[in-house]
Amino acid sequence: MSAPHTPSRVRLHHLAGMKERHEPITMLTCYDAITARIFDAAAIDMLLVGDSFGNTLLGYGSTIKVSLDEMVMATGAVSRGTQRAFIVADLPFGSYEASPSDAVSSSVKLIKAGAHAVKLEGGVRQKETIEAITGAGIPVVGHIGFTPQSEHRLGGPRVQGRGDDAETALIDDAVAVQDGGASCVVLEMVPQHLAEKITKILHIPTIGIGAGYHCDGQVLVWTDMAGMTNWAPSFSRKFGAVGAALQDAAASYAESVKARQFPDDSHSF
Repeated sequence: MSAPHTPSRVRLHHLAGMKERHEPITMLTCYDAITARIFDAAAIDMLLVGDSFGNTLLGYGSTIKVSLDEMVMATGAVSRGTQRAFIVADLPFGSYEASPSDAVSSSVKLIKAGAHAVKLEGGVRQKETIEAITGAGIPVVGHIGFTPQSEHRLGGPRVQGRGDDAETALIDDAVAVQDGGASCVVLEMVPQHLAEKITKILHIPTIGIGAGYHCDGQVLVWTDMAGMTNWAPSFSRKFGAVGAALQDAAASYAESVKARQFPDDSHSF
């Protein structure tokens, strides 16, 4: 069987087709142009300009402090670094909760910055907001299960959907996101059997993070995936040791400068 056609730019209908073909969808977070170029060259299908930008690059203790202006800046950078990937930008905390009209206004800013879709957290309670955003012609990616912007209400990063009532509630959230018009939904920290059930119920792709291998796709925070830090969530996996390599490179540079081995004549005019 021939390999699937690789589009010049991944679009929503490509993602829908991948679900139909049971072809796994790849997604990584990304916050800048140079990393976006690298991931684009690696043929990552979707890049998420996540509000994890706050934890990973801005030094915040959580995603809650990230502003819409910061997300607009990061989204523009990622957009300028890609030619193929479908770009999703997070609506940060405080940019969409007040009203559906606020959500549309915030979404427009992210789309103008270069996003192809926006992502927001919540299920049943966000259906009206999703309808408003999609009604404005803007694609939406939902996010249910553990939702980091609600970490104080949820009691921290805890698995969601355990127990019959919790399972039913999470399925209701998934269906509400779909009925609201979302094109995909992220399932975070959800029991594998429940993620499988939701994936079978929905006709839109599910993207898992800590939700097992039955989802239509997977997403990881890229700094966890690449081994940029000593700690990573238990559901993640280090596919490289980029942090150690970067530290070694910096140490080698410092040693060469201290020893007056760099620059030498070959690096001078």
